[in-house]
Amino acid sequence: MLQEVGLGQKSLADYTHIAGRGLIERIRELAEPLQGKTVLHVSATAFGGGVSEILYTLVPLMRDVGIDAHWQVILGQEEFFNVTKLMHNSLQGDEQEISDGQWEVFEAYNAMNAQDLEGEWDAIVVHDPQPAGLKQNAPQRARHWIWRCHIDLSAPNPSTLARMRPLLTEYDATVWHLEQYVPAGLDGGIRKICPPAIDPLSPKNMALSPEDAAFVCEQFGIDTDRPLICQVSRFDPWKDPIGVIEAYRIVTERVPDAQLALVGSMATDDPEGWEFFHQTFRAADGDPDIKILNNLNNVGAIEVNAFQSQADVMIQKSIREGFGLTVTEALWKGRPTIGGDVGGIPLQITDGVSGYLVSTPEETADRTTEILEDPELAKRLGRAGKEHSREHFLTPRLLRDWLDLLTELDR
Repeated sequence: MLQEVGLGQKSLADYTHIAGRGLIERIRELAEPLQGKTVLHVSATAFGGGVSEILYTLVPLMRDVGIDAHWQVILGQEEFFNVTKLMHNSLQGDEQEISDGQWEVFEAYNAMNAQDLEGEWDAIVVHDPQPAGLKQNAPQRARHWIWRCHIDLSAPNPSTLARMRPLLTEYDATVWHLEQYVPAGLDGGIRKICPPAIDPLSPKNMALSPEDAAFVCEQFGIDTDRPLICQVSRFDPWKDPIGVIEAYRIVTERVPDAQLALVGSMATDDPEGWEFFHQTFRAADGDPDIKILNNLNNVGAIEVNAFQSQADVMIQKSIREGFGLTVTEALWKGRPTIGGDVGGIPLQITDGVSGYLVSTPEETADRTTEILEDPELAKRLGRAGKEHSREHFLTPRLLRDWLDLLTELDR
């Protein structure tokens, strides 16, 4: 069988004081007719990236409301993940073509994983392109098949989408962050728009005292008496950490004591990430006030929380973005946040109200400096961002959306 991901328990009742009693009661109403339904989530990895973070909360909450939910990950070697990383970039617009030999690798691993898929399920939810061929190879395993896309397919490489389209049109439903991410000509099945969400009670997002946040950051060489600028993201060209370094250098012309922390995780399905991590390290050029950290430096969920909580300005300077949950993480902590004007970031940041949207290192530097020089502005942006994230991007709302879809499929 595929590798089962071990999960802890979560209780929906614990979220009542955050999400409100009305939403919690609505979720329980939706869950009542779905008691005992079997739902399997399948993804490429259990570590790193937004998909795994979502599932570590969503699946236990599904169980808590009476659904027999599970999460399994596919098996693959480096050759497979190298190909799927190319696919990921290509589906987001990269011009590099995927060769016939690379497609054969993708198809072979999907066929192999389909053979390892066991059981009969009411619904199987396949996350992102890596396992997208499972339904074609094992349609009998589920009554309903759902493909959950976590990336932006609004301007894909046409040849890559053409090869993927026959796989995707076989699904009974597809789920997307935003309507504009759905590529033209992808017909058939139910289409559900469902932005992702964060777990406000997880170690990464729970409230930390200022003293605890400062203590953690100090362990990584941060001077907590000086301004801190931070970006949390994978080391990926689309996240543009090198552009953040460029912006930081402009900021220090006016705020010379500012520091920069680039905090990321290295995912098991992202071999290209190491190469870009080293590029980012070289771009920092040995500046002692630029800290470049990842999960192999003992940066886990609590440490990310501390950096986000301590930062005077949070940045997510993406140039392409599926959604950018690190933006919501920063907003939830009440931090003034600057994001790239792409993908799902404008859904999270209302420019000038709950943060700023930017397109260049120069704009990023201007807005960062503006916030650092105006503490009242920083507080106003932070308060507005926290309330926006509370209303739209927390896990209970995500659970409600999934129950809505399962109900619709059962009609």
